[in-house]
Amino acid sequence: MRLWLLGGVTVSALLILGTRVPDKKTKQAPFPVSIAIDASKPIGNMNPAWRFFGCDEPNYAYLKDGKKLIGELGKLGKDTVYFRTHNLLSTGDGTSALKWGSTNAYTEDAQGRPHYDWKILDRIFDTYLRAGVKPYVEIGFMPKALSTKPEPYQHHWTPASRYEEIYTGWSYPPTDYAKWATLVEKWVEHCVSRYGRKEVEKWFWEVWNEPNIGYWQGSPEDFRKLHDFAVDAVRRALPTAKVGGPDMAGSDPRYLKPFIDHCLTGSNYATGKTGTPIDFVSFHAKGAPSFVDGHVRMGISTQLRGIDSGFATVASYPKLKQAPIVIGESDPDGCAACQGPQLAYRNGTMYSSYTAESVIRELEIADKRGVNFLGATTWAFEFEGQGFFPGFRVMAANGIDLPVLNVFRMLGKMSGKRIAVANSGAMPLADVLRSGVRMSPDVSALACMDGRKLTVLICHYHDDDLPGPEADIFMTLSGLPVDGNVKIKKFQIDGELSNGFTAWKKMGSPTNPTRSQFAKLEQASHLATMPSPPNASIIGGKIGIKFNLPRQAVALYELSW
Repeated sequence: MRLWLLGGVTVSALLILGTRVPDKKTKQAPFPVSIAIDASKPIGNMNPAWRFFGCDEPNYAYLKDGKKLIGELGKLGKDTVYFRTHNLLSTGDGTSALKWGSTNAYTEDAQGRPHYDWKILDRIFDTYLRAGVKPYVEIGFMPKALSTKPEPYQHHWTPASRYEEIYTGWSYPPTDYAKWATLVEKWVEHCVSRYGRKEVEKWFWEVWNEPNIGYWQGSPEDFRKLHDFAVDAVRRALPTAKVGGPDMAGSDPRYLKPFIDHCLTGSNYATGKTGTPIDFVSFHAKGAPSFVDGHVRMGISTQLRGIDSGFATVASYPKLKQAPIVIGESDPDGCAACQGPQLAYRNGTMYSSYTAESVIRELEIADKRGVNFLGATTWAFEFEGQGFFPGFRVMAANGIDLPVLNVFRMLGKMSGKRIAVANSGAMPLADVLRSGVRMSPDVSALACMDGRKLTVLICHYHDDDLPGPEADIFMTLSGLPVDGNVKIKKFQIDGELSNGFTAWKKMGSPTNPTRSQFAKLEQASHLATMPSPPNASIIGGKIGIKFNLPRQAVALYELSW
């Protein structure tokens, strides 16, 4: 058995690492990476910014597979996970379709008198809360009875349609802003009555989705009016509610700055007073994948530059310097329900490694800008009854988890204080922002310590979905406040591990797996634990770990003593 020595510590490398034979198909030798982590050098709190999720279709949450997935999200961090969704006020019978959902919360009789019905909304929020997930409430879209252009109202979009076909009657301003405000006020009052003031105070409330593009068929001034009336209504019902926005597409300062200026110093359309409450700022950031020379090429730099721009805009306002920022949608591309060759990254480890890379880099950007980065919303849920691995951007398909969900399971194990990392394999942030990861791969790492536990997340990422050499990683951990035995766990996501998609393909891609096959797929899709060494020790506060990490793989080491 091969042994190696670090700082007086003898460790069985094979047992710690689960060392793998290099991929014979690539015929490329592993490249060396050294990672040094000093546990005595904390750099701030480990903010679980990854704990926000969302989707277009609200009604999936209480269906069979949706309920299962909501339960899995709740396990990531009870009462710290949030869920945002569109169509909470859209008119309809609650039947979901791609990029559609409805609750029928507001209708009017023949005389124009309002009728409020909270049954479907309650079913949605009840599902979240039973799973330990809290609502990030999007106030929208426009009920048919209030729309200035109600026909056509419900769209019938498919992935073969033009995206613009979704912008129907729900996307228009209200005929009566007072009725709009009353609807919002009564909704918040109902939530307080049903769930209690202390519970609803923990939620986030924002108005609409991406009002700077086709989701809003009014002017920017019209949206600020809609926002003011809704926020005033929320605060009338619950003065301590957390309100913000604008949850715009991208972070273009030409739209974001006028919105912030209005909230800070503008005349409020609802009250006539100066300013509109703004407890958090929200915008969206998307990547730009393409299909090049027969393979997918991700565009992570586009997403990260959007985040950097938004953070910089918020930081430019002294009054908002420490205001929480939520990236209301943070994803590799702009349409979860769309399909196409450039989106073929979704089922496998390209999506999981991209997600780990983006989370690590988002935290770096927040450090650079000195902002209060609260959350990044992964806009991926599930599409009920659409089959196994159909190519949508989801976290589970037909009840089987995709590898990307296991990244969040890894992140859910990380807490405490972030620890400084010196890493020879990591690209400079400025280079990633400028041009992405197109030349050498990026081996990035995130470390934190909480009491008697230290965790390290390592990601081997490249924008091009092509084979490449493994990273031969030598990781040293020092400054540990203990000597003696240590328990080491390793979790990994790669082409084989934590990968239900690979297991499904090996079965022959069955459209109707047997009960036994389904059970095997479930097991394969869960986060895999590698064998642990029986006799690992910390000597002089130091320990070393050597392992290989394939391209597009993600690993988590957990040390406890």
